[in-house]
Amino acid sequence: MALVDRFGRVHDYLRISVTDRCNLRCVYCMPETGMQFLDESQLMTDDEIVQVVQAGAELGIRKLRITGGEPTVRRGLPKLVERLSAIPGIEDIALTTNGMTLRDQAQELKDAGISRLNLSLDSMKAEPFQAITRFGEFARVWEGLEEAVRVGFSPIKLNVVLVGGFNEGEIVDFLRLTERYPIMVRFIEYMPIGQDAKAWRKRYVPLTDVFTQAEAAGIELAPGTEVRGNGPAQYYRIPGAPGQVGFIHPVSDHFCATCNRLRLTADGRLKPCLYWADEVAVRDCVGQPEQLREMFFRALAIKPEKHEMSLAGEVLDSGLVPTLRTMSQIGG
Repeated sequence: MALVDRFGRVHDYLRISVTDRCNLRCVYCMPETGMQFLDESQLMTDDEIVQVVQAGAELGIRKLRITGGEPTVRRGLPKLVERLSAIPGIEDIALTTNGMTLRDQAQELKDAGISRLNLSLDSMKAEPFQAITRFGEFARVWEGLEEAVRVGFSPIKLNVVLVGGFNEGEIVDFLRLTERYPIMVRFIEYMPIGQDAKAWRKRYVPLTDVFTQAEAAGIELAPGTEVRGNGPAQYYRIPGAPGQVGFIHPVSDHFCATCNRLRLTADGRLKPCLYWADEVAVRDCVGQPEQLREMFFRALAIKPEKHEMSLAGEVLDSGLVPTLRTMSQIGG
């Protein structure tokens, strides 16, 4: 039986958060201090994650993405990836990382079964990069990117969250990066996940600004080609460039109608929508394959037609409640 929700959307993609911990404190993801992280006993074990994925694969899950927090801080991650890649039905495993440890782990992760890589890189200048990440070292992340290119991840996507007052002045620099490297630079709208609505609105930058700055710089953006993966990005290309430019606009032009994903949080809950608070606990069903499969259908049953991110802070008629979890607690 396929994973089809009440709006006819087929789900074949599971994003798995393997930890809520991170070696950075990005301003759009978590506060600098005061975070309460899960005890190790509260994290799903490798065996538990494998069992949940096995149940999902029997129902049509074909693609996985490993997220966090920062997934590479989880001990033994390559071993877990090897086990997940061996599950019948799983065809593709990708990783989202901040790149801080990528220089040393890229080859091992590639060998374990990661084929595609998303690297969060919100600035190419040391000072703004540190301001956004709070503890980040740009040079270290750049070395990780170069190592990822060397070992052959394909495609490599750079996720650039545009945050007002931090990096909107680097849009042209990121566009020019696609002229030098065969990578996908993806501009992402800042989302009100776990954020104060007023503070979010002050920092929100619409992606129309990318086109405005490109035009001012004399940069032509022509329609691009489809990129292998599960994302909702719309792609463009500077004519003759080896890389492409992607636009992900969950706020100004949501893509809920084509959503094909579920999320598994690090503490063992299936989350049908990133924005809303509704979740289904699955950890207690580990060891019971039939019950695990049933949890996937329960998650689909409570999945709404769309989120309401653009109305953050307003009273909603739907009765749904936005999540209070931060991005790091959900698994981005």
